[in-house]
Amino acid sequence: MEGRQMKESSRREPGLKPPARSNNAKTDTTKNSGQRHDRIDERTERAEKALSSIVFIQMPGETLKSLGITGVASGATIPVQTPGPIARFDASMVNAESIVAGMLRVLAWQPDNKFADTYRQIVKSLRPGLLAELSDAGIAKAQEKEWEIAEEIFLALVGLYPETPEPLLDLALLREEHAKLYREEMEETKADSEDDLAYECYRKLLSMEPPFAPAYYHAAFFFVRKRSFDRAVSLFTSFIGLSDDEGKIARAKEVLKKLQDLGYLDTTFKEAYDFIQLGEEEKGLEKAMEFVGKYPAVWNGWFLAGWAQRRLGRWKEAEEAFARAVSLGGQETDTFNEMALCQIELGNLAAARASLEKALRIEPENVKIIVNLGALAYRMGKKGEALGFFRSALVIDPDDALAKDWVEKAGADR
Repeated sequence: MEGRQMKESSRREPGLKPPARSNNAKTDTTKNSGQRHDRIDERTERAEKALSSIVFIQMPGETLKSLGITGVASGATIPVQTPGPIARFDASMVNAESIVAGMLRVLAWQPDNKFADTYRQIVKSLRPGLLAELSDAGIAKAQEKEWEIAEEIFLALVGLYPETPEPLLDLALLREEHAKLYREEMEETKADSEDDLAYECYRKLLSMEPPFAPAYYHAAFFFVRKRSFDRAVSLFTSFIGLSDDEGKIARAKEVLKKLQDLGYLDTTFKEAYDFIQLGEEEKGLEKAMEFVGKYPAVWNGWFLAGWAQRRLGRWKEAEEAFARAVSLGGQETDTFNEMALCQIELGNLAAARASLEKALRIEPENVKIIVNLGALAYRMGKKGEALGFFRSALVIDPDDALAKDWVEKAGADR
């Protein structure tokens, strides 16, 4: 089953800089409660919509038996998937497939339904190979970026096999991939929401008995990305003791060494990151420079210094810090993007273009970089070229709001 799990495209080596945050980061804490409520409301709305095409009926034992269904207690209702919200139910809609589909949808959105155990038994009896089949389907939909369909498939599998860790891990990886895309689109609030949901998946996975080694591996990378390095070290260490996958064990050891070598386990780095993320750039800069003093050859410290300087509007100092990061090995998409932002403010548009092109060569489908190239081309008066960038971004992600706005603006000005 592990071979069918979501691919690890988000599993990058430690060293990727912190995501750029809004300059209103000081207010993020006060927003968290409202964001949680919004997320609950959104998921409630999605569940209601998904279940609106389900009709619950009671069926005679003989009818159930003719469909290959047994073990249904008296009074139990059977969910039937219909083509959509209907005014009148027709008995012709009832067959084994519509019942399986209805039960899967209920297990996805109402896993605590009082008849959930009955539904699980029936679905497993009628479709014994469903775990592999739906896992493959969910992964395919995720790769096509059909997030909501993939999510519902994995939710159904989690509801159908609550004691099986693989579907829950696939769901966690899906949420991480979706968060990554949102960050590329600069949709930080949505990205944070997906990360929160991924965290909940990992929390459940890590509480399972017996321990599921792949969950420790992927959760460790999740916490590296969230800058919770102590937690990541603990999880990598546990994974090494649990797993017999020599390739992943070697990688876990490599990451542990890199975390140590890059100074990530030094609390100064985390303090600098946290200060900047919370909008206290001067304190963050002070800590970043303290870190640089300890680890002058580690590029991440220079990145943090540049990040703080850029947020303070000190464009030249920020550009120099990012250049130092690049010279020390920090040739990352985000480093070049941050450098380009500074170069634009300094009026060096040609250098900004070169920086963004370097970023694009690293990640050719990074929507944020493509949109930034379009915005720069527009600023340079190359409106046709700008439109090409914005349209390319929409080919990758048709829902990107910023690219849509730019297409409208650039098209109107031609």
